[in-house]
Formats: sequence, C-alpha cells, structure tokens
Amino acid sequence: MRIEAYTQVQQIYKTSKTDKSQRKPSAGATDHLEISSIGREYQVAKQAVAASGDIREEITAPLKSSIQAGTYRVEAGDFADRLLQKMKEVG
Repeated sequence: MRIEAYTQVQQIYKTSKTDKSQRKPSAGATDHLEISSIGREYQVAKQAVAASGDIREEITAPLKSSIQAGTYRVEAGDFADRLLQKMKEVG
C-alpha cells in the first residue's frame, strides 16, 4: 500500500472542498410567512374563547339552586323544540 498516494488524493479533495459554514447568505433571501383568512379568523376565535370565563355564574347559580331544591323540571316537548331550533340554525 502506498501511503503517499493516499496523501496526494487527500490533498486534492481538501483543496476542492469549500467550507459551507463560511458562506455568506445572499442578501435577498428572506423567509416569508402568510396566514390565510381562515387562519386569522381561527386565531381571533381562539383568543375570544381564551378571554371568556369557563362558567357563567349568573346563569348557572339559579339552575344549581333549583336542582338542589328538587324544583327543576324539564318538559320533553320544550327540550325537543329547542333542539330542533338549534339544529336548523346550524344546518
């Protein structure tokens, strides 16, 4: 095995390689981010939900007390009517 041949080949490859870490990025290359209108609407909705409280006490307090007192009653017809009304609003 000829060691000097290995050294010569190694020298050839060292001179032809360029150090990538020393390259300067081009001045015109920049990253660009564009958020779609749906994405912006999602962000606004997410912020609104985060800003609101989890439980609206002014609504739940009377319901809790009537349930605990045993006076809270739900009419099946009223429930069905409201359910259908909500389904029509959504669909």
